[in-house]
Amino acid sequence: MIHASPLPEVEIPDLPLTDYVLARAEELGDKPALIDGPSGRTLTYGGLRQGVRALAGGLVARGFEPGQTVALLAPNIPEYAIVFHGVAYAGGVVTTINPTYVEREIHHQLVDADARLLVTVAPFLEVARAAAEGTAIEEIFVIGQAEGARPLTDLMGPPLTEQVPVDVDDTVVLPYSSGTTGISKGVMLTHRNLVANVAQTLGAADMREDETIVAVLPFFHIYGMQVLMNCGLRAGATIVTLPRFDLEQFLSVHQEYGVTRSFVAPPIVVAMAKHPLVDNYDMSKLEQVFSGAAPLSAELALEAGRRLDCEVVQGYGMTELSPVSHLTPAGQFKPGSVGVTAPNTEMRIVDPLTGDDLDVDADGEIWVRGPQVMKGYLNNERATADTITDEGWLRTGDIGHVDADGHVFVVDRLKELIKYKGFQVAPAELEALLLTHPAVADAAVIGRPDEEAGEIPAAYVVLRQGSEASAEEIIEFIDGQVAHYKRVRHLEFIDAVPKSASGKILRRELKARS
Repeated sequence: MIHASPLPEVEIPDLPLTDYVLARAEELGDKPALIDGPSGRTLTYGGLRQGVRALAGGLVARGFEPGQTVALLAPNIPEYAIVFHGVAYAGGVVTTINPTYVEREIHHQLVDADARLLVTVAPFLEVARAAAEGTAIEEIFVIGQAEGARPLTDLMGPPLTEQVPVDVDDTVVLPYSSGTTGISKGVMLTHRNLVANVAQTLGAADMREDETIVAVLPFFHIYGMQVLMNCGLRAGATIVTLPRFDLEQFLSVHQEYGVTRSFVAPPIVVAMAKHPLVDNYDMSKLEQVFSGAAPLSAELALEAGRRLDCEVVQGYGMTELSPVSHLTPAGQFKPGSVGVTAPNTEMRIVDPLTGDDLDVDADGEIWVRGPQVMKGYLNNERATADTITDEGWLRTGDIGHVDADGHVFVVDRLKELIKYKGFQVAPAELEALLLTHPAVADAAVIGRPDEEAGEIPAAYVVLRQGSEASAEEIIEFIDGQVAHYKRVRHLEFIDAVPKSASGKILRRELKARS
């Protein structure tokens, strides 16, 4: 059974990415496009347009050819958009690198992506230089100033007045998968993929020109790159950037700039729902909190929504989907749902064992087909074939179901399901229950090997500051709310749950200590 989107289709123009995203930059002129949250440094739409064209002109002047790759290793700052779109406007490919990567991880990405230039910031220069050894990197440029390094301004040249010709099916961005299940893979996303997904997202999310959004989720990750940066710029909104998450600073920019929409991951929703610091700030302009990148429980969404007096909704997607395949339009919130299928998108729920299509309310693997599905994995035809079927369906590896209203509920990762004596246990379900305990600030659940059961559910819990609770008390709290096979059999207290920059729990780190 194919489930089509209940939302109206949107027009997807045959345009290169930057021409589409910055279509109104000249018209918006002196309006702030991006503001550096910590310093207040502002980049206007006119300044962004000029910077993008000057960087593209400088690249072309130095012999940069269409299809070549530039690596970008930087936190969220206004200049990120100049580099990103400057490379795209010059016909190139941007590979965005996680700033928390160590030298070995950066080196792997530079080699695999065949990057020719590397743009970074002063604090990352040392590791960038070390990682670039033995790669195709010809030169490193720094945003700002750093001793012994060429500034990005040296790369600027006579502004291009037109996009370097590209095919809309050419790769423009090469982000890398998180690597939580193996060696990270380059995800080839085309101009068409990204333009389509911006149009699909804006068609349902109704982001407005008069809005201010906060960008704390990293631009190197597809969620921050597309939903915050590119959708925000296409809408003509003002984007306040933060280089990292600090709760006090995060709340402060909401108050100072009157943030209307906050795109976050579940750990930030936990803080917004539970941390006492929230009460010290004026969040009255906030119209919606949009959570993605990992499952968010219905209880936590409702708790945060009551406290903030706004809707706390979810969306769903993945890097390979550019990233949005499901989202919650304003006024269509349903607790626990990741929303409905995005415009111009189809979905199937497939039994992972038989391959049969499942009906409404039955849990199976979510398959997605639409113009946002990636071109494939770079240098990895086998992984591409394992992920995308001959009919264009992308196997997400996530388990969920669709209800009679077209709302989708994600249960868990197929490969993260715990098998206890043959029963399947979803870690996300237990994590959501743990977060309802008044003493629990954060939690993660994994499968721990057991000779008798195969695997047992093991919980790792962070207590709220000033709260006390024993492992036995919390286990008893869960026991009364789940079937016997879902009960937590082991619980440890830890200082912090390990997570990626996009908010996903790094279960492999917890499994390494179990």
